[in-house]
Amino acid sequence: MKSVVSDVIRRAHKAGCKVGICGEAPSNYPEFAAFLVQCGIDSISVNPDRFVETKKIVAKAEATSA
Repeated sequence: MKSVVSDVIRRAHKAGCKVGICGEAPSNYPEFAAFLVQCGIDSISVNPDRFVETKKIVAKAEATSA
């Protein structure tokens, strides 16, 4: 599944499109949120109760992939 997500992000960016994801996965699986950042996702929507924790994970992933 990760290869499909990565490929969609790559192809969309190549076509000049932004990519966002909404759903439970980035909220419930911090490693998936970090993976999305590494793939170059443009936006992630998360559950309100997981916002702070996910924001920290995203910031860390952004810092390591820069």
